[in-house]
Amino acid sequence: MRVLAAVEPSMPALIGESPAVVRLLKDVDLAARADATVLVVGETGTGKELVARLVHASSGRQHQPFVAVNCCGIPETLLESELFGHVRGSFTGAVRDTAGLVRRAEGGTLFLDELGDMSLRMQAVLLRFAESGEVQPVGSPSGSRCHDVRIVAATHRDLGTLVREGAFRQDLYYRVNVLLVRVPPLRERATDIPHLLHHFINRACESYKRSAPTLSREAEHRLIAFDWPGNVRQLRSVAERLAVAASGRIATVDDLPDELQNEERAVPRPALVMMSGAGSRSAAPHADTADPVEQAWSRLRAGEDFWAAVYQPFQAHDLRREDIRALLRRAVDDTRGHPEQVAAMLNVAPAERRRLSAFLRKYNCGVPATSHARLA
Repeated sequence: MRVLAAVEPSMPALIGESPAVVRLLKDVDLAARADATVLVVGETGTGKELVARLVHASSGRQHQPFVAVNCCGIPETLLESELFGHVRGSFTGAVRDTAGLVRRAEGGTLFLDELGDMSLRMQAVLLRFAESGEVQPVGSPSGSRCHDVRIVAATHRDLGTLVREGAFRQDLYYRVNVLLVRVPPLRERATDIPHLLHHFINRACESYKRSAPTLSREAEHRLIAFDWPGNVRQLRSVAERLAVAASGRIATVDDLPDELQNEERAVPRPALVMMSGAGSRSAAPHADTADPVEQAWSRLRAGEDFWAAVYQPFQAHDLRREDIRALLRRAVDDTRGHPEQVAAMLNVAPAERRRLSAFLRKYNCGVPATSHARLA
């Protein structure tokens, strides 16, 4: 089993051996070796903050602070002060000068969670800091010195769509989307479910001083077949429930939450065998059978650019020329072949369109001429 160890003892490890996790580990390693801004995208509950902490802990800033802030958990009127500090008398209750979270993160990493929920005004303020490193505390007539802070941002929202809708600044989107790390949903890494479940059950049993339950065959199959809309966070909650409700005995379907007893939430899975017992391992899992074209398309729709979602898998031989042609045909059909709209759908910046055309010509991946515009 491939495991990336936990950054802190209290933090769950990134556990898995599926192709989706192998790709994720490669992206984490790439982000850790660079010092550029990182954008972590993924559905709610997939573990985006864990990935951000792993990037920090594997980077040259690992011995410096990691400071996290939830952009949607702090009112806009207070978020600017929390990030950049304020001077005495700048607003009611400001009785002394206060340094913000940026100064606390000096030399380390500032993690901005739920960036897609930040207001447009705060986006403008953040853009200035991201480009210059200069901080201007609330109420201060001028900015302070530049700060050495790496930004790692995360969102469950499609920033590309928000940009097109005018809800997210395009300049900030390009500024934070330098290195993109996509955290796959649990349904794309079904072979990891047994490993994760046993890991969380063991941790819960240690915490609650309980004996680990075993799982009936039917309960095992139901857990594997479930679509997990809440992803790893939901799986951890179910594991803790089983550790308490079925301690020291065989857990059946009746011990599962109501949503897992609904077979309509099941999705097709490759055959997996889970050995009973919280400390056991699954049999050798089958390879992830998801369509690579669908995977690449999902990554594009999640906000990844063409070079991360398509070019890198192509270079790694995970995508073929025919796969790229299939992606292009879909983009052309959806946009009636308008070149600018096709490029936008593929998350290719205007300055990168010539590079895209050169790539398609070099590898003969362009779609054939049709009633739509030709792309290469």
